[in-house]
Amino acid sequence: MLEIVLHLSLYSIEKTKLLLKSKFYVITLLFFIVSISGISQTATIKGIILDDNNTPIPNVNIKWNTSGTTTNNNGFYIFNIPANQDISVEFTHLSYKKVSSKFHLKNGEILEFNPVMNTATEQIATVIINNTSQKEVEGIITLKPETIRKIPGANAGVENLLLTLPGVSNNNELSTQYSVRGGNYDENLVYVNGIEVYRPFLIRSGQQEGLSFVNTDLVQNVDFSAGGFQAKYGDKLSSVLDITYKTPYQFEVNTDLSLLGGSISVENISKDSKFTGIAGIRYRDNSLLVDEKETETNYQPSFADIQTYLTYKFSNKFHLSFLGNASINKYNYQPETRQTNFGTFSDPIALLVFYEGQEKDQYRTFFGAFKGTYFANDNLNLNLLASTYHTMEEEYFDILAQYRLGEVNTDIGGENLGEVEYSRGIGSQLNHGRNDLDALISNFGHKGDYKINDNRFEWSVKYTHEDIRDRLIEWEVIDSAGFSIRPPKTSPNEQPYVAYSGPLEAFQNVRSVNKTQIDRIQAYLQWSKRSTIGSSDVWYNAGVRAHNWSVNGMGIEKTNQTVFSPRAQFAIKPDWKKDMLFRVATGLYYQPPFYRELRDANGVVQPSVKAQQSYHIVLGNDYSFKMWDRPFKLTSEAYYKNLNDVNTYTLENVRIRYRASNNAKAYAYGLDMRLNGEFVPGTESWFSFGYLNTEENIDERGYIARPTDQRLKFAALFQDYVPNVPNLKVYLNLVYNTGLPGGSPSYADVYEYQNRLPDYKRADLGLQFVLVDANKQFNSGWKKPFKALSFGFEIYNMFDVQNSITNTWVRDVYTKRQYGIPNYLTPRVFNVRTTMKF
Repeated sequence: MLEIVLHLSLYSIEKTKLLLKSKFYVITLLFFIVSISGISQTATIKGIILDDNNTPIPNVNIKWNTSGTTTNNNGFYIFNIPANQDISVEFTHLSYKKVSSKFHLKNGEILEFNPVMNTATEQIATVIINNTSQKEVEGIITLKPETIRKIPGANAGVENLLLTLPGVSNNNELSTQYSVRGGNYDENLVYVNGIEVYRPFLIRSGQQEGLSFVNTDLVQNVDFSAGGFQAKYGDKLSSVLDITYKTPYQFEVNTDLSLLGGSISVENISKDSKFTGIAGIRYRDNSLLVDEKETETNYQPSFADIQTYLTYKFSNKFHLSFLGNASINKYNYQPETRQTNFGTFSDPIALLVFYEGQEKDQYRTFFGAFKGTYFANDNLNLNLLASTYHTMEEEYFDILAQYRLGEVNTDIGGENLGEVEYSRGIGSQLNHGRNDLDALISNFGHKGDYKINDNRFEWSVKYTHEDIRDRLIEWEVIDSAGFSIRPPKTSPNEQPYVAYSGPLEAFQNVRSVNKTQIDRIQAYLQWSKRSTIGSSDVWYNAGVRAHNWSVNGMGIEKTNQTVFSPRAQFAIKPDWKKDMLFRVATGLYYQPPFYRELRDANGVVQPSVKAQQSYHIVLGNDYSFKMWDRPFKLTSEAYYKNLNDVNTYTLENVRIRYRASNNAKAYAYGLDMRLNGEFVPGTESWFSFGYLNTEENIDERGYIARPTDQRLKFAALFQDYVPNVPNLKVYLNLVYNTGLPGGSPSYADVYEYQNRLPDYKRADLGLQFVLVDANKQFNSGWKKPFKALSFGFEIYNMFDVQNSITNTWVRDVYTKRQYGIPNYLTPRVFNVRTTMKF
């Protein structure tokens, strides 16, 4: 700047000697001097640009007005901008998503701005090899946070969008749980900023869940892998969901309000750019959904949480972050009546139930994690992580259900149309529960990342201590016309001919108290390399995980086990005219048992349960092309999983009960396909297809379908706008899943009951009218304070399809026949929604 001013000053003196001869020249001189002083009003912006792995990015193009610069090999940049005016700056790179920011700095002000650029996995129109992202090579799907926040659903959020992907299934819109390629809900890893997070243990039904851990208002990046993932991810059998929360660069407030609840988030950065923070509060009330179900209830839910992610940069080399979460979910449920009509048109039957009693559940979870990151140099990053998760759960219920099963009046026009006229059976059922669980899980670990030439080495060591205190008391009494139904698999009696003299027993009775400690040591080491074979680019990855765990506690003989999990990936991008990427992934995956997998159906902890083992092989292809002069991409993956030491389970709603015996082997194979691109210019949509076949062999009795055998899956996510009213956006979420095995009595032999539930069909529609967005700002009027403002209307289950999640089994005393009465999910529901950004 000094050189510029000096140069201009000398230039001005020389010009002055020539221009003093006339008044015109004098006026010109004065104008030029004013111009010089205006140019001298400048501010400075500097910083380091990082990717989502906190690695500096060289050669990022930075442009403002008609000027520009680039980052050096360390990702560092510095430039001057005019002061006291709005300046837009763009940061672009071929392999990363563009970052745009506005600045208004004072004269002489120096601002440190360190943006994070996400991998541009959606750059599918190019055939340039260098643009192939690392995420594509690893078989990871990246979802845009903007899409996640807009797509409608009864449980809108990250999990709602996952269900539109191939291989991901959930037949319960009230739940945020999901099954991936034949695995169950406990086989999925979830990370937030590299920190593993957990979910409550005791939840039995989707309507009890309330809120997912992931707060979509705070999300910056979402990566998902459905199998064949690298050794750096933990020991689960099915999938990885890797969430990155935002790194704020300015003050911003976001709100989202609807009839189901609301959320507000605040983010900011300090003046010296050393401290950044983001916090969000959410509240949800599922009454709108549950009140529309066939069961009349007094329902008082209360789901709320608060999250924060804070980062302090002590220097450019050392950053300290904190992730915190507190959640309090209360679920009060008092059913009153229910009538379910089923059967055929010629023989309609109805189940009429009258309830007494109530259920009161409470789930309180607290989570805190510190992460220290040290950037030793351009090639070496070191991390220390410490976290604690504490959950206190209560599940209390006493519900008496008295039912009538009978024939329905079909006299059209009659006063009693639809009412039960003749009872085929009557009975009652009393369910009692007093379940308490207190779990404290602590983690401490180290991660490292070292790059040398084209090689990258990553490693980690982590220690985990789990302290679980659990009381399980549940019993069920079933009565039919005055006779108590005895437990299954008991010796028959000869009533009423011979009086039964044995004790009266509950139909089901589970009582246990457990105090269990589990200690784990986990470690991994993996290597990655990018190279070439001829004119084709190739990528290699190989690694191994080790997991040692010991189980002990009250009345438990201590056990100790160790497993090793080798994994590998290979990808090649041929030098073809067509933009193709091929990849293969394989590995031996283990899932050491968590507490719930150690507890059998009677509530007893079995410490010797082995880790479930699964051999994976995944073959994938990405084909990028143009259609209608717009970018599209077809992703295909074929997979096979061979499982041993399987811990079999029963699944009812979202409650999983393990047999804790490693008494089965299983397999799963299938094909997943997704076509995504700009079907409508400027918006991304996709269509998904999945085929799955998964079976298990229990105690060598032969192969039968597993509880998660979701044979076919079709899904579509479509975004559009009205051409004549471009501010009116349309979002459509379609899912079709073939029926799952299930609906049989929980006490039944699965080899005798292989019924399937009906197919799951659902369509959710969202209409959004945008008043303010990034392309439509206002400098005056009532819209001026808003950076974004929209109002919307949503229809859940648009076609009012009756989907069911389980069956209630009722016996006809005359025909001795059992009826499976479906427990239906939510019907068509209307919701209004508004979003705002300040």
